[in-house]
Amino acid sequence: MFKSIKNDLPASIVVFFVALPLCLGIALASGAPLFSGLIAGIVGGIVVGGLSGSKVGVSGPAAGLAAIVLTAIGSLGGYENFLVAVVLGGIIQVIFGILKAGVIGYYFPSSVIKGMLTGIGIIIILKQIPNFFGYDEESAWDLEFFEIDGGNTFSELFRMLSNIQPGALLIGVISLLILIFWDKVLSKKAKIFEIIPGPFVVVVLGIIFFSVTQGHELFSIGTQHMVSVPIPEDVTSFLGQFSFPNFAIILNHDVWIVAFTIALVASLETLLSVEASDKIDPDKNVTPTNRELLAQGAGNIVSGLIGGLPITQVIVRSSANVQSGAKSKLSTILHGFLLLISVVLIPTLLNKIPLSVLAAVLLIVGFKLAKPSLFKKMYKLGWKQWVPFIATVVGIVFTDLLVGIGLGLLVGIVVILLKSYQNSHFLHIEDKSNGKHKIKMTLAEEVTFFNKGAILKELDSLPRDTYLELDLIKTRYLDHDIIEILEDFLFKAKERNIDINLVSKRGVVENPSSFIKFFNERPKSNLSLS
Repeated sequence: MFKSIKNDLPASIVVFFVALPLCLGIALASGAPLFSGLIAGIVGGIVVGGLSGSKVGVSGPAAGLAAIVLTAIGSLGGYENFLVAVVLGGIIQVIFGILKAGVIGYYFPSSVIKGMLTGIGIIIILKQIPNFFGYDEESAWDLEFFEIDGGNTFSELFRMLSNIQPGALLIGVISLLILIFWDKVLSKKAKIFEIIPGPFVVVVLGIIFFSVTQGHELFSIGTQHMVSVPIPEDVTSFLGQFSFPNFAIILNHDVWIVAFTIALVASLETLLSVEASDKIDPDKNVTPTNRELLAQGAGNIVSGLIGGLPITQVIVRSSANVQSGAKSKLSTILHGFLLLISVVLIPTLLNKIPLSVLAAVLLIVGFKLAKPSLFKKMYKLGWKQWVPFIATVVGIVFTDLLVGIGLGLLVGIVVILLKSYQNSHFLHIEDKSNGKHKIKMTLAEEVTFFNKGAILKELDSLPRDTYLELDLIKTRYLDHDIIEILEDFLFKAKERNIDINLVSKRGVVENPSSFIKFFNERPKSNLSLS
């Protein structure tokens, strides 16, 4: 693992600077103590990173759980009561891992996973625009499109342009330009620019900028536009930031409902993130999903016991890890230790980092996830890939992560059913002989009840005085519903002067009296051909 430290150490620094504001922001959005987000980030890096089999996946508090956490804290009567649900949720995830439920993630189409990555990239960009401009309006961080007050990121975009905080925007633009130049030019010029990550440089520059401009009338940056890490006065006050679960309410059924909800949602988000992070891993490592569920469960148990938020593997940090060149899970573990060291030793220094600098880092991450070229590529792959992809993107951007994934999966299933409907058979009109149309219909390898409509439509549309050759040579499975359709067609064929030539591996039968008799199966059973 330490063989790749030259790659993993710089990557861990990048992930640290990406994770720090996300941990604080998710805690804020969850209505939980800010320190709880940092705890989850530390546990996700050290505990989950150590137990996981993923080379590039990074775990921590997830934005997708924020709404669940916010509601649960209120319904359970306090944060200490909620922590019981986090611990129980972790135990349930361990059980999922033991039961080998990790295969669920493999049943999501590639187009949906790519749509998830793209949608998250767009959300990252939209969420960081207010920070980049130094905009204060709270509704600007809200992506919900249909709000009662009408305020959200989209509606506030133009208003931001007339309410810019000059200092935040200036250092944000400088940071963005440096990051682009660092990635596109400098990193290819000399080894030193690969070893020293661009995000680290812009963070240092941001701290210097804040220190120099503090008190300046035009370019000073207000505290609301800075990182805000709790600053303990001594060991006692530091330990006082930890919360502990109130196990006295463990028999409350509401706690168990929240626990199962956390376990299910966190497991699903983790498995999808695993699938997504494996896809963008240049080394194409495959993460053992059952082991990942065990690691996530252990992480949530530890996080809940010491006052942290629920943990999942998160694609934002994972993608930043990959983009920064990580080669092993050492990067994930080191980022956890960096979070721990920073909140213990240098919280005052961290609070001098402008949010617009971190926004510039995240804008680059978001753009790499949602490149315009990806939209073009998916469109060229055809509508079967494009429609589920764009449905997932739109669903995530305008609703939330889980709804968007569900919408993309639903559209993907509809596409599959439609293609199954279309691909159950094909007609081939050969010629006209003896006054009859000669038509060949070849059935697919597997024909199920999904194909009833298509086959019935084709059979009913056959003209009178037709010679039909029904080719079943490649067909290995016929659903009983299809057999019934063919049985009914025998009677219609006689009335319409349609001759049938049935071809299969069992031989050739002209004008069969019964399809069921031909297949030698009982009427109510599905028919398999060999």
